[in-house]
Amino acid sequence: MRNVVFVAPFPMDATLRFARGLSSLQRVRLLGVLQQAPHTDVSPFDDVELVADALNPDDIAEACENLAERWGSLHRVTGILEPLQVPLAEVRERLGIEGPDAETARRFRDKALMKDTLRAAGIPCARHRLCHDRPQVAAAVKELGLPVVCKPPEGAGCRGTWRIDSEIDLSELLRAVQPTAQSPLLVEEFLQGDEGSFEMVVIGGEVVARSVSRYLPGPLEALRNPWMQWVCWLPRRLPEGEYGDLFKLGPKVVQVLGLRDGIAHMEWFRRQDGTLAVGEVAARPPGGQLSLMTGHVHGADIYRTWAQAVVDGEFDGPWQRQASAGTAFLRGQGSGRVAAIDGLHEAYQAVGEMVIEARLPRIGQGKNDSYEGEGYIVIEHEDEKRVLAGLKAIVENVRIRYA
Repeated sequence: MRNVVFVAPFPMDATLRFARGLSSLQRVRLLGVLQQAPHTDVSPFDDVELVADALNPDDIAEACENLAERWGSLHRVTGILEPLQVPLAEVRERLGIEGPDAETARRFRDKALMKDTLRAAGIPCARHRLCHDRPQVAAAVKELGLPVVCKPPEGAGCRGTWRIDSEIDLSELLRAVQPTAQSPLLVEEFLQGDEGSFEMVVIGGEVVARSVSRYLPGPLEALRNPWMQWVCWLPRRLPEGEYGDLFKLGPKVVQVLGLRDGIAHMEWFRRQDGTLAVGEVAARPPGGQLSLMTGHVHGADIYRTWAQAVVDGEFDGPWQRQASAGTAFLRGQGSGRVAAIDGLHEAYQAVGEMVIEARLPRIGQGKNDSYEGEGYIVIEHEDEKRVLAGLKAIVENVRIRYA
């Protein structure tokens, strides 16, 4: 029996789907390192160690050692959250467990180091500067030219991200942010154009399956404009003429950054002149709804696919793209708590039979400052035009009111 440790701060439903993927593998005893115990009736774990901080490598390592005392040597230590990738790699090195090392994890996690590595290999990405004080930020903005994006080098999901379009924006940033050597700020050119993600199943350093999504609009644009509803769409058709250069670029990125086995999530931009540029790359599966949709459009169990890659270094494909899918994220203008949700009846009349998962905002729920809003509706259909029409119906009808 192989002892596999899955690490996560909290046993959220989307996170536990990947844990269940691990538990579905043959000869796996699933052990958990968590900050909060899962409900026993839905827990996929054979045993759990609770820790004060599941992002702290010392806490993780101690919990793993306790589990090894009870169950024997550990085969893998893994997890899917972005902030966990470096701590997990450090624990694996400390305990002598196979998997991505800390150097590889940092190339994916530290966005400045990532872009330095990619540019050195001739892979197009945003020009950038890592700044340790306010004068360096001002100098970087002047050098790169407006607009720019400023963010933590280890950020994710647009958290702590500023788009700087003017001297006024820059002044506000410099009043609000104090970069230091310990807490630097990444300043990079603002890439404009079509935006999406490229998911790759990687075995032995080679891409064995791929998927493409489109962002409508880009997450940062949606975050800056509260009236916009963000949509993530997976087209069914991926013509070589439209995506061929992306299919060639993705494997190069994986090889340069050094992922051996797992799923990579790469965000890309198609500039207005038609050229491609890499936004960011993560050595983990994409966020909850994107993982769900990727599995559905290929008729695959994406959670088991990831588990099989990181534990066995195997893939049971090939994938065949069978459908289109999309997620409309539900968010509204204003502030406060959700008081009412208008337009659901009209939206469901248009998309009811296509819905594969939904999480609707709860009355009284506080407003989320993320572009993902307070809820979502995921739809799927063989006809990508019907999916696009359904997403349009959701964002045009559903309105959230706050009080």
